[in-house]
Amino acid sequence: MKLNFRTGFGFDVHAFAENRKLIIGGVEIPHDKGLEGHSDADVLIHAICDAMLGALSLGDIGIHFPDTEVKWKNADSSVLLKNVNELIQAKGYEIGNLDCVLAMEKPKISPYVDRMKNRIAEILSVDSDQISIKATTTEKLGFVGRTEGVACFATVLLMQKDSND
Repeated sequence: MKLNFRTGFGFDVHAFAENRKLIIGGVEIPHDKGLEGHSDADVLIHAICDAMLGALSLGDIGIHFPDTEVKWKNADSSVLLKNVNELIQAKGYEIGNLDCVLAMEKPKISPYVDRMKNRIAEILSVDSDQISIKATTTEKLGFVGRTEGVACFATVLLMQKDSND
């Protein structure tokens, strides 16, 4: 049975690291630390990729872009998201909406949310109002509360494309 709608959930975590740029949602955010990772460690885009892949049972970001491959070292995560979007479109689906939550104490991201939404919308060829990005703290609890890193949760609704498109 072919389903017209599919939902997916993504989660990602990255620790803060010295001498790295902080890239979240495809946007560079001024901060004294960036996030540690094989690629640019864009925690938001990674969670979105996993949500999209999961919705169609296509595995996870590590399967498609393994950290053992040199070509993904310091890669721009926007490229990963574009590739994932091409995969879901090839399966006959498109984005209905994305809802994302960043868990981080600092820096505050509210000044950058519109830029993130616009960048992700551009990569996915959707309207920015199909993307929700929110932030929360963990009230100083856990690794996020101690400002050791950032966590991100993402959900996606994929819709089967109209065969007349």
